[in-house]
Amino acid sequence: MNNRNYQRELEQVIDGFAEKVPVLFLHSCCAPCSSYVLEYLSQYFRITVFYYNPNIYPAGEYCRRVEEQQRLISEMSLRHPVSFIEGEYDAEHYYEAVRGLESEPEGGARCRVCFEMRLRETAQRAALVHADYFATTLTISPLKNAAVINEIGERVAQEYGIAWLPSDFKKKNGFKRSGELSAQYGLYRQNYCGCVFSRRTV
Repeated sequence: MNNRNYQRELEQVIDGFAEKVPVLFLHSCCAPCSSYVLEYLSQYFRITVFYYNPNIYPAGEYCRRVEEQQRLISEMSLRHPVSFIEGEYDAEHYYEAVRGLESEPEGGARCRVCFEMRLRETAQRAALVHADYFATTLTISPLKNAAVINEIGERVAQEYGIAWLPSDFKKKNGFKRSGELSAQYGLYRQNYCGCVFSRRTV
């Protein structure tokens, strides 16, 4: 059983910065989930939000989520600069990756493949721009297993030679705060994770 406290590990990393402001390449799944993460981490990092989610269905939903992410970044008052990069929306790449796993339950093998696909692309892009760390907003969701996401992040980090920032953003009322910020900024809050398979379950 994994008893690691990823929030404490994150705080220990931050405590070691002193006056340094590292660059964080942050994968974001959506504006509502990123709201608290940006509020929290922009105190310590210069952040590039990387919006890479080819799993989102349909295309119109994807575009709406991209627009909300960009609007949130432009409207939030944050301590250090936050920029935005959109990854490629290649839905066929996602469908190929999860082929044969279409009937898996939410949180199962299909989701693990999806997490790794997105984190691998994030790590690769983070290494190209020489970021100090990469991370994801995915751990803020109470429906997602933070241990699984961190295990994938650590493994991918070793492959690309870039530091993984551990997280469990739902801790310390992070998910609750994301709801408050979503209301404050009038964010569109989707009622399904993103892929066509999760949409069928709502």
